[in-house]
Amino acid sequence: MRPLAALALLLALITQAAPAPAAQATPGPGQEPCFQESIFTPGTLKPVDSTLAVKVGDTAPDFTLPSIGGDKVSLSAYRGAKNVVLTFVPAAWTPVCSGQWPGYAIAKDVFDKYDATLIGVTVDNIPTLHSWVKQMGGLWFPVVSDFWPHGAVAQSYGLLRSDGVSERALVLIDKQGIIRYIDVHDINTRPDLGVLVKEMEKLKK
Repeated sequence: MRPLAALALLLALITQAAPAPAAQATPGPGQEPCFQESIFTPGTLKPVDSTLAVKVGDTAPDFTLPSIGGDKVSLSAYRGAKNVVLTFVPAAWTPVCSGQWPGYAIAKDVFDKYDATLIGVTVDNIPTLHSWVKQMGGLWFPVVSDFWPHGAVAQSYGLLRSDGVSERALVLIDKQGIIRYIDVHDINTRPDLGVLVKEMEKLKK
C-alpha cells in the first residue's frame, strides 16, 4: 500500500472510531471492557471558556512538569530535535479525552513521518493519570501533570477554564520553539487528526 493511501486509511479508521460527545468512549488498544464503566460523563459544557495568551508566531512558553513515567519533561528539551504537539485535555476518565489519546496512540507513524512528538497535558495529578493511561493500555508519548501549581502551564498559554480544567487544545510547536498552529477546540468534541496532519505537513516546506 502506498504511504498516502495508508495514511488516508488510518485517518479514516480513527475518525470512524470517534465516539459521539455524549457517549461513552470505545476502549482503545489494550483497554479492558471495564474501562467504559469507569468513565464519568460531564454532560455538554461551554465549548470554550478561556482567552488565549499566545498566538501563532510566538515563542512557546517553556515548562517542566512531572510525567507518569517518574521523570520530568521539559518543552525546551525538544528544541532543535523534534517538532512538538501539546495536546491539552480537560480531565481524566471523561468520554472524549478517553477516546482522543488512544486515537493518537495508533497514529504514531503519522507523527514520526513529520518528526514530531506529542506531549499530553492535563491538570490531573500523577496517580490519577497513571491509572487512566494504564487502563488505556499505555501511550507512546509522555503524559505530564499540570496539577501544581494548579494549571500553571495551561494558564501560561491562556487555556485554563474558569472551572479549573484546561481547554481541549492542540498547540503545534516547531523545532525552533515557535508556535505554528493552535486549535482551541470545542471541549465537547474530538479534534480532527487530519487537520493537524495538514499543519504538520507545512513544517516540511
